[in-house]
Amino acid sequence: MVDGKTSRGSKDRKQGKSPLHLVSSWACANRMVLGYEATTGKLNEITAIPKLLELLKLKGCIVTIDAMGCQTAIARQIIEQKGEYVLGPKENQPLLYEAVDDYFTIARNDGFKNIKYGYAEEIDKGHGRMEIRRHWICENLSTLPHPERWEGLRNIGMVEREWERPA
Repeated sequence: MVDGKTSRGSKDRKQGKSPLHLVSSWACANRMVLGYEATTGKLNEITAIPKLLELLKLKGCIVTIDAMGCQTAIARQIIEQKGEYVLGPKENQPLLYEAVDDYFTIARNDGFKNIKYGYAEEIDKGHGRMEIRRHWICENLSTLPHPERWEGLRNIGMVEREWERPA
């Protein structure tokens, strides 16, 4: 997993220094940080992510990155390093985001008729709440704008999250 975080309490107002912002990579299952790259802020994650990925051996790994890292060049780099990726498009990739959102909205409203898809559901209880996550995945890329730009793209997916606090 690759993600950026700002360290709370690291801003030095007296010296006019911004807070420390790091892009980190870690192996979730092993609870291990694999590397990190300092940046000057959230927007610089796009330039820090490729530098961090260069330090890692990605062969056989699945790299997950949030919307900030959903870039065609980053996807290409992961594939060139023999890895695979899961990227989360949002408004930073408006055409892709809209196409995926429309696809799953129509598919769900139609009960996924004539669509091959995978589905999984997780239920977590902890921290005083119950969380349900539903995952759908499809191989149909025909409705995407320029899927060829996303090297190695094989599937699109959607995650729905629902949580409730017990009364």
